[in-house]
This record gives sequence, structure tokens and C-alpha cells, in this order.
Amino acid sequence: MDVKKSKATVALMMMFMMLFLVNFPGCFSAASQQPINKKSTHLKPHNGFQSSFLFPVTGNVYPLGYYSISLSIGNPPKVFEFDIDTGSDLTWVQCDAPCTGCTKPIDHLYKPQKHILVSCEHPSCGVVHFPESPHCEKPDDQCDFEIDYVDHGSVLGVVVADVFSLRFMNGSLIHLPLTFGCAYDLKNPGPYDPPAAGVLGLGNGKASILSQLRSFDLTRNVLGHCLSGKGGGFLFLGDDLVPSGMSWMPVSANSKHYLSSPAEVLFDGKPTGIKDLKVVFDSGSSYTYFGFQVYEGVLNLVRESLTEKTLDTVQDKALPICWKGTKPFKSVHDVKNYFSTLTLKFKDTQNIQLELQPEAYLIVTVSRSLVLQQNDINGHGYNNISNMLFRSQEDGNACFGILNGTEAGLGDLNVIGDISLIGKMVVYDNEEQRIGWISADCNRLPNSLDSNYKEDIQRPYAANFGILEENHPKTQGSSETNVRVRNREL
Repeated sequence: MDVKKSKATVALMMMFMMLFLVNFPGCFSAASQQPINKKSTHLKPHNGFQSSFLFPVTGNVYPLGYYSISLSIGNPPKVFEFDIDTGSDLTWVQCDAPCTGCTKPIDHLYKPQKHILVSCEHPSCGVVHFPESPHCEKPDDQCDFEIDYVDHGSVLGVVVADVFSLRFMNGSLIHLPLTFGCAYDLKNPGPYDPPAAGVLGLGNGKASILSQLRSFDLTRNVLGHCLSGKGGGFLFLGDDLVPSGMSWMPVSANSKHYLSSPAEVLFDGKPTGIKDLKVVFDSGSSYTYFGFQVYEGVLNLVRESLTEKTLDTVQDKALPICWKGTKPFKSVHDVKNYFSTLTLKFKDTQNIQLELQPEAYLIVTVSRSLVLQQNDINGHGYNNISNMLFRSQEDGNACFGILNGTEAGLGDLNVIGDISLIGKMVVYDNEEQRIGWISADCNRLPNSLDSNYKEDIQRPYAANFGILEENHPKTQGSSETNVRVRNREL
């Protein structure tokens, strides 16, 4: 749609809710339009997973570099792919407003309508910009947002509220308005375009989709993911699938990220002298990042352990540090016995540890062109191709999936990314301010689901975004190095 002056607000959200309650009685608790930061304390009792949502996940750490889910937005609903990102709060999708720098064809973009714009004075706009306040020349101006990425990419857009179609695990379908970003100006510094249409923000802030669902009394503020090393997995919102026997650790209540207690690094079960390491759990990062000193210390330990083994250092475009064997490796399982286990032992807990087996910090490389060719052949998704890719690979080198975070622009921040979360069910419990994990078979959906739901959820889907990000909603006075069209009026 053309750029036009608009003074619309989201006052019609009340009308949306009334229409949905008439057409879908009993699907969710009655709620008038309410700020998404409403603290709700009363939930309906659980009954056959009625308060949880489950989504199939596609993608892998390598060679694709992303994990994504599909969500339906609008009326009539249209499906979009979203990178699942616990490192940010605001969900956004590429939209035709029109768009500069969008990676999707115009007919695959979200098309906003004027009546769904969130006004600058609406509480939802304040939540998106928290802890700062939005800059409003007029109260009924539209609510703008901007996100800067640590890789120097960025997203600019306007906040909207539109209908999401979501299915509970008991099969009930609901339609309700949720607040998210309509991104009309994207900058991507990388060599490849991100394949997803947007990012699903799953951080602990009140702007996240999960926090909004909680404010409607639809589910508890708990989410979990189980990512498979073979590709795919599943994501859930709500606490119905949280298993017993998990290792739980408190997370900082004062951080916008899922920030751990201080940890000590062990290598092959032995102390390394690396202590007081705080880490962020971020599903939006394909790899794990350590600050310079920690990174150098861990890398030196790995190198020293390989001195008498038949591996040679080799240059590979995939990652900075790689090794080759006497013959090409076909998978990580071929090389894992050369490497030792890394362990993060967290203080102020009951001996809680996160073990990183070699599979949790190594990849085996394949040709990027081969991946793209197979994508053209497959045409639907990538969950079932990893074995064939490794049999057909051209490189076959083992590469170190822990990267220098300081070099990447993270400073001393340490980030646990997807590579180190594979094969684990990881649960982010915002109700109790804790995070937990347990080893799991992420290739299979939970046994408690009925067969009809399994058949529906196992459909293949397309790709996603999958890059590490940092969310900074900006005000008018924020620094900006590039000249861009800001405050675009829809």
C-alpha cells in the first residue's frame, strides 16, 4: 500500500474481541481490550492441554543456520515463517507498506490495513519502547519501532495489532488480536538473505507474544523448545509439556535476557580456572559465543587436547576454526571421539551443570551451493535431508561452533546458542524466573498427543531468520549513523 497520512489507532481491538467471542464461544476466557502488560493471576484449570500451544519447528544449525515455525496472521489468515528467538521480545514480520530491503516477494509480504495501527499513546506502544518512552508529537501518531542487530543489520517499522489464529493442544482454535511489528525497512549485512518472513520474539519482556497470551489468561508464561540435530523439532507455549526431572536454574530478574547464575567451565570433567561466567540462552543465535578471554581459554584447551591426534588445521569458509582428518568426515559422530566434553557448572544452584558434548560445539561442513541445490529439489522444508547432505558433502571438515563474541560485537557477553541446545528440551519459566533443561529425543513429538494432531503438526514448512540480535527500541533522540526514512506514515 502507498505511504499515507493516518491517525488510526487500535481502538477496534475491542470490536475484534467481541466478534471472536461471538463466533468462537468458549475458546478463550472473555477479555476486553487490555494493555498487554496486564498482570493476570487467574487461569482456567488445565483440561487436556487446553492452555498450551505446540508448533512444529524446521531448520538446523548447519548448513541452514536457523530454526523456524509458521504462524497465521490476518483475516483471512495468511501463513508466515518466523525465526524463534528467545533473545528478543518484539515479534515482527516483513510488510508491504511499501518495503525497502525486504527479502520476500511482494505477494508474500504482510499487508497492513490502516485500522490496525497502534497509536503512540496506546499502552502497547509504551511496552514496546520500555524502559524508554515513545516520542509522540501527537498522541494519535502511529507507534514506530527500530531494532538494531549486533551484526549491524537493522529493522524499522510500525507497531500494529492484528488477528492471530492459534490452535490449543486439545484442538480448539482461537482468533485474537496481538501486537507485533510491521517491518518496512530492512538492512541485512550478510552474504545471504534471511529466508524467514520475520522473527518471533520469545524474550521475557511484556511485548512478547507469550506475555500477551498470558495477559488474556490463555496460558502460563512458560515456553520450551526441543531442537533436533537431524533438523526440526518442536516449540511449545504454556506449561503442559514441562517434564519432571529437569535441571532448574534461576535467571536474573533484572535482565532483559535469560541470564544465568555465574558458572565455572570444566573441560573433560576437570577445572579450567575459568570462573564467574554469566551466559545468556538465546535461540536466535545459531552458534555459541564467548567473550574474548573465555573464548581464547576454551579454544586453547581444545587445541592442546588434539596435539597427539590425527587432525590438521584447515581453512574453511564455514567457520574460523576447522580441522580435517585423514579422510572427509560424514557427520559429527565420525569426529566426536577426538574431542572432550565442555561443562558449565553453575554456582548458587544444587550442582546444576550444562554438559556440552562435542556434538554441542562442532559441525561438519558441506558445500553451501549443494545445500541450495537440494533446497530447489526438495521444495518444502529441510527436516529430512541432513543425512543425504552429509553423504554428498564436498568438504567434510570439523569446525568449532563456539565463536569469539567480542569480535562479533557482543563485548564480554557469553551466549549459548542453538548448537549447544540440540538434543535437549529447554524450558524458560517466566512465572518462576528460571530456566531448565533435560536430554530429550527432539525427533519425536510428545507421546501424549493424539494421532490427528501429530499428523497436522508434522507438515513441512519453510525457512527462518536465525541470527543473533539485540533489541533496542529507539526514541527520536537516539543515535543513527545512516540516513533512513523514519516515522513512515501508513
